[in-house]
Amino acid sequence: MVEIKTDGELDAMREAGRVVAQALAAVEEAALPGVSLRELDEVARGVLAGAGATSPFLGYQPGFAPVPFPAVICASVNDAVQHGIPSDYRLRDGDLLSVDCGARLDGWTGDSATTFSVGTPRPEDARLVADTRAALEAGIAAATVGHRIGDISHAVGSAARRGGYGVPEDFGGHGIGRSMHEDPHIPNRGRPGRGFKLRPGLALAIEPMFLAGGADACWTGEDGWTMYTADGSRAAHIEHTIAVTESGPRLLTVL
Repeated sequence: MVEIKTDGELDAMREAGRVVAQALAAVEEAALPGVSLRELDEVARGVLAGAGATSPFLGYQPGFAPVPFPAVICASVNDAVQHGIPSDYRLRDGDLLSVDCGARLDGWTGDSATTFSVGTPRPEDARLVADTRAALEAGIAAATVGHRIGDISHAVGSAARRGGYGVPEDFGGHGIGRSMHEDPHIPNRGRPGRGFKLRPGLALAIEPMFLAGGADACWTGEDGWTMYTADGSRAAHIEHTIAVTESGPRLLTVL
């Protein structure tokens, strides 16, 4: 069931989204060569605790997962697309890191992800990140009253194909509100004019995932969570929570 939020409820989601943005900014600042992924998770935990927020990631266990998620961020390095469990792996110069984070504050949820280079960026990684971010912006621009979910999906998927990128099957954005994952599902590929019609008060997490090698295939690691590109190419994952309003899309997961 799709839940439409009031203006006051969207304001509350904005506060949760602000905490997510603060956590991601703190993690990116701390993500230097030699720092472990587990240490980055501790940074995010500190931001959430300081804001009086909790994590919708910690303890989350969807049907595909063999164990509950043990952290407050997903930290996915290089060919890991998403759902990376923070470990003792220490970042190296030139790594490409995707960080996904959520926060629950006063009963409302925010969800956002970013991808960035650690230390010295590779030119091809910079292009991948820039193109993924541009696809997110195109998807957000399509999230206007009267459009449909397929318009968002088409905007993201068209950007991927123009750039020669792969897009993972079955993974994409989602509705969000009191829970981290609500209806509707937002595929990262689709046909315009199809799907649920966008209405004011609809809150969505839009999240392109681009695979640099051009193939769509992925596989899941032994931890049952981390999703990797099948061809070993690098991946980017960038996400914002937004609200559909009469005056256009409203970004909720920014500082």
